[in-house]
Amino acid sequence: MGTQLVADRPDAFQCILGIDPGLNTTGYAVVSRDGGNLRLVEAGIVRSRARDTLPMRLKELSDGIREVIAAHPIDAMALEQLFSHYERPRTAILMGHARGVICLAAGEANLEICHYEPTRVKKVMTGNGRASKSQMQLAVKLQLGLESVPEPNDVADAMAIALTGHYLAGNPLAA
Repeated sequence: MGTQLVADRPDAFQCILGIDPGLNTTGYAVVSRDGGNLRLVEAGIVRSRARDTLPMRLKELSDGIREVIAAHPIDAMALEQLFSHYERPRTAILMGHARGVICLAAGEANLEICHYEPTRVKKVMTGNGRASKSQMQLAVKLQLGLESVPEPNDVADAMAIALTGHYLAGNPLAA
């Protein structure tokens, strides 16, 4: 099954890797276009061990993303944009490290990277930039024709980011 696109646009990517970055848990989803339909190819998480050193955790993340890229004919990567809270600057810095190795893996594979803010993804997926996690999971389920809502949240978010990449391909100012 899957989502029927409004038009079979020639500027749209065929296969996008959506990434919800995190140092402990990074969600990923590969969504491809089959004619005018979108379908989930693979989704999962890349984990690092909190007790490992920062360089080891980043290597684990990098290796996992490279493995996913090597396994599929990916045209582009859709990556959640970094946002920070003033109360937690250390978290933002660690997320920056995680996004850095993800961007490096994409660069080494010559993939275009589209960056999307979380509120933009929510607006594209549900029409509401402040949608809840459960609303996002339901939107992903419906738009990909899944039997159940995707879990964990990191995977559902990665699917939503990949779908956003497909919907906005060639039109970054849309939505």
